[in-house]
Amino acid sequence: QVQVMESGGGLVQSGGSLRLSCVASGNIFKINDMAWYRQAPGRERELVASINSANIITYADSVKARFTISRDNAKNTLYLQMNSLKPEDTVVYYCNADIQVNRNYEFNSWGQGTQVTVFS
Repeated sequence: QVQVMESGGGLVQSGGSLRLSCVASGNIFKINDMAWYRQAPGRERELVASINSANIITYADSVKARFTISRDNAKNTLYLQMNSLKPEDTVVYYCNADIQVNRNYEFNSWGQGTQVTVFS
């Protein structure tokens, strides 16, 4: 069994920064695609940024030039550095990862989410 767990959310003033972390644990053979999503109440979950095992990165237009996604494969950890935060970034952020437990089986795992609140 595998799981991912986020940390690093909190309360920050507009223009400030936060760094989210997501640690994968369990019977991990390899981690493939990893991503950050976010979801506001009553809205669909949206992709914020993704990074695959070859370090190919994509960003949502709304966060380009402000957020940076990265991963540390040795630590099974995904990061999201968020700079120049805006009140509209106030939502719950979720980590998602495709984790192989052996050469044949891959599981998609979601974290429980971490709240980010930006006040003006």
